[in-house]
Amino acid sequence: MASRQAPPCCLVAGQPLANSGPRNARKKKYEVFKSMVNTQFNKVVDEMSSSDIRQGLKGFGIRSGHALANEVVLFRKTIAQAMAMAERGNDNRNTNPLFWALRNAFIRGDVKGLASEIRYSFQSFMIRARLTGAVGKSQKQLADFRYPMEWFPATRAMQRTIHLHVGPTNSGKTYHALKALESANSGIYGGPLRLLAQEIYARFQAKGKPCAMVTGEEQRIPQDADNYFISCTVEMTPLNRVVEVAVLDEIQMIGDPDRGWAWTQALLGVMAKEVHLCGEERAVNLIQSVCAAIGDKCIVHRYKRLSPLETMNESLNNDLKNLRKGDAVIAFSRVNLHGLKKAIEEETGRRCAIVYGSLPPETRAQQAALFNDPDNDYDFLVASDAVGMGLNLEIKRVVFETVTKFDGTNVRRLTTSETKQIGGRAGRFKTAREAAQGDGSALDVGKDPADGKMGYVTTLDQLDLEAVREAFESGIEPLEAAYISPPAFILERFSEYLPPDVPLSFMLLRIRELARVSPMFLVEVSPDALAMADAIQSYPLTIHERLAMMNAPVQLREPGMPALVQAMARCLATRKGGALCDLKEVDLEMLDKTLDDYGGNGRDYLRHVESLHHAITLYLWMSYRFANVFVSQKLAFHVKDLVQAKIEQYLDTSVSFRTDKHEMLRDVRRREALKREREQQRIFGKSATAAAEAVAEQGPGRWNEPGHEEPLVEEAREYEELDDGGSGSR
Repeated sequence: MASRQAPPCCLVAGQPLANSGPRNARKKKYEVFKSMVNTQFNKVVDEMSSSDIRQGLKGFGIRSGHALANEVVLFRKTIAQAMAMAERGNDNRNTNPLFWALRNAFIRGDVKGLASEIRYSFQSFMIRARLTGAVGKSQKQLADFRYPMEWFPATRAMQRTIHLHVGPTNSGKTYHALKALESANSGIYGGPLRLLAQEIYARFQAKGKPCAMVTGEEQRIPQDADNYFISCTVEMTPLNRVVEVAVLDEIQMIGDPDRGWAWTQALLGVMAKEVHLCGEERAVNLIQSVCAAIGDKCIVHRYKRLSPLETMNESLNNDLKNLRKGDAVIAFSRVNLHGLKKAIEEETGRRCAIVYGSLPPETRAQQAALFNDPDNDYDFLVASDAVGMGLNLEIKRVVFETVTKFDGTNVRRLTTSETKQIGGRAGRFKTAREAAQGDGSALDVGKDPADGKMGYVTTLDQLDLEAVREAFESGIEPLEAAYISPPAFILERFSEYLPPDVPLSFMLLRIRELARVSPMFLVEVSPDALAMADAIQSYPLTIHERLAMMNAPVQLREPGMPALVQAMARCLATRKGGALCDLKEVDLEMLDKTLDDYGGNGRDYLRHVESLHHAITLYLWMSYRFANVFVSQKLAFHVKDLVQAKIEQYLDTSVSFRTDKHEMLRDVRRREALKREREQQRIFGKSATAAAEAVAEQGPGRWNEPGHEEPLVEEAREYEELDDGGSGSR
């Protein structure tokens, strides 16, 4: 086999040498990362050397073990060149893309993320031999994404005005945007969470305004109105409907690697005469640049917080008796929320309301009303970080149960943005109840800042308090770029220039590698989407069908989920077998089982119930996109209600919150997060912390659960609480 040089994109001609001192320091620092990369590459090679997997490499031009070995040698040289360039100070995305991709993969997904990126990068390297010069040139032309605004020609023909409402929490920015929407004859609201879409839907319904609600798993369309408002999650924002006003909430999430493409798509494509964007100050420069590029007028409205906010000097010292009336304790999983509720009521002898995204809308509204009413005995609230995205609650003090989160891969500290958004819900200026007593508008926040109430922020554990104080004293770096995702028509054309047996995951990463973008845009492909693409690769589906399934609300790491996904892909490919009762991978028999069937083991019981819930959620998602195949939508909704009832019943009766156990768990997770931060800084320097925040998320939570809701548990260690139901809070 003829030898082949490393790809040109990994070399920079005339790279200047940095001073020997800094270079030697970088070389020593990157030795750790280089060793880590080589170790993971060895594992990838071992996997690919098996005969079964080598059969799948034929699409990459690998026909023998010798051919694979030759490619391994060449790629090792490519890795070494990329590392050498980084040691000289060149770690730029455009001039050293391999190092840049590997570093970001490690920051985002630790060793697992690094291994995945190495595997895909090696695949990309191998297939170059099969691409002629003409094919490579055509691919580069298709991957020219410098002008994504041209993907929406009908919108570009409109003269739009963009109103950007920015300010801290409790500043009235969303209120003003929603007022504009309320005053219009037609409009769209696009938000980050299903619960916010439900909130806006309920408000417009209450005002007698016809409104539809459209999320990935549920659609409620008015049957007796041709013209109606639409409240939706941002991914579902309609781009073919001309309206007067569109509101896009939490616009700073345009910089989120996983979901930012949806905000960019909505901003570039929504066909509204007025587009109102709500978000943080750090989005201003980027949005102004985008508006200038697309020729839309941009008006920035800045707001100040309407009530004062103060971080406290003392925590609750892990004693729930130190809670005060009006306190909201924030936790990040449903198991913790229900356990906290029970513990608070046992410790204080007073009632505690509970609010989180997965609750049925009616229950959530009822619980919020109980907490907001000063004339009853619901003195406390436990809530998820969903409160950080706009729920109207009369909170006097926010108490963080913890300042660490499990993001699906690693334990990390809350970002500055998350801490500020969640903590900023304390001291609400005017709540929905107070506004309703005024002019009857649930959206009114009042006019006189003198009415503002002091808000306080603290933690349950004293060791967490300093992290909260630092967050409120820190600034947040401006967003540098918005994320985009290649549209289906480009992917279809791109696939014509690749062998038919090449995996979709490779094609997506090949596009990411070749993509030419302006400084205001970035192309990213979610690791979860890549895993989904690989899971369904063997089924004969169209590009549109593959892309649809790639965006499905599913976590393949859940037991049984890969088999269900593949069963659905098979149904879609054959156009049969999609009735809910025909899918043996959906364990409907779970509906008849009780805790006794699991020998009283709450962990196993709840895991199986939650697995059924996720399976039904996926089925509903598929039924809206492929209704002729997945035909049991009504039955699926009925099953979902039954499953939710089983989960809520168990959480209400069988979980606990042991303050001693959780104090130890917080300590363990705090150390894990700190260890990871130090490891990244040891390898990449002080910039690693900023980089980690930049690639984490741009708003509260990952929201990668079905419906962008909080998880049942964040990680397996929380299941340990489930069998302590009778032990109380101490």
